[in-house]
Amino acid sequence: RPALEALQLDGLKWTVNRVYGLVPFYRAKMDAVGIKPEHIPTLKDIRNLPFMTKQDFRDNYPFNNFAVPKEQLVRIHASSGTTGKPTVVGYTRNDLDMWTELMARIVSEAGVGPDDTAQIAFSYGLFTGAFGLHYGLERVGCGVVPIGGGNTEKQLMLMEDFGTTVLIATPSYALYLAERAQELGYDKGNRLKLRVGLFGSEPWTEEMRAQ
Repeated sequence: RPALEALQLDGLKWTVNRVYGLVPFYRAKMDAVGIKPEHIPTLKDIRNLPFMTKQDFRDNYPFNNFAVPKEQLVRIHASSGTTGKPTVVGYTRNDLDMWTELMARIVSEAGVGPDDTAQIAFSYGLFTGAFGLHYGLERVGCGVVPIGGGNTEKQLMLMEDFGTTVLIATPSYALYLAERAQELGYDKGNRLKLRVGLFGSEPWTEEMRAQ
């Protein structure tokens, strides 16, 4: 535990120093409450840092919160923007490499490996989820079927034809796929080889998890 906390503290100090020095928004936010990087000597001092709000993201749309110039970005993602301007996230090459490694660790913990075929039923686009899992799955040697969201009957057909063993989807869409699979007879005769589900992008209850 002490080694882990030392690693966390190094990361926290690095991050606070970086954003204070490179991002005017963060520097102004910290100055407004009288906090400077040297005021964060322990992990507990994180409680003294000011909160960011959704409005902060909107006020600094699209790139004013970034710590690198736009020219260093290799990918830009964003939220749907259903309640206003979308929340924008920029990624450098190093960011994507780190993200891929973290997603590879997540799918490995779930038991996914080179012998699996994963079907990604998240939508590809500005939403980050599909791409993160896609590259993480490839990193561990898993075959990826990047079908995206919707087209339920084709989803089920490909699950059978490709021998899909891993499903990535929202929990509600996974339940809908299960219902359609029963209606179309895919639950008979071991037609599907699914063994792992990785669900997210929306909350769900313990009852839904059990179902």
